[in-house]
Amino acid sequence: MPEWKLGPVEARFADIIWSHEPLPSRRLVELCEQELRWNRSTTYTVLRKLCERGIFRNEDGAVSSVLSRDEFFARQSEQFVDEAFDGSLPAFLAAFTQRKALSPEEIAEIRRMIDEASGKGQT
Repeated sequence: MPEWKLGPVEARFADIIWSHEPLPSRRLVELCEQELRWNRSTTYTVLRKLCERGIFRNEDGAVSSVLSRDEFFARQSEQFVDEAFDGSLPAFLAAFTQRKALSPEEIAEIRRMIDEASGKGQT
């Protein structure tokens, strides 16, 4: 299974790409110099690693995402539930709600999502 985790610096780097994509690799180097104080070599090394992990691509000097920010975090969340709760979403919710009460708005949103997932929310 691919690793759907980013360290703090990798997350900042990913945000730069997601916020500016598609972008020429030269522009990515410039942005990383400004925002992360990285040199060209560091930028290309981290980019290569995240491309190998299937998150981004660098084709013909154009950098873009394979996974959108939302897709990445959805996969990261799934991986967390799989690893920490044996894939059980109810077990995750039980653990989460033991320490934090849900607001009426959150409950309504969760109900809406369940209805949509079960086909009840379709018209």
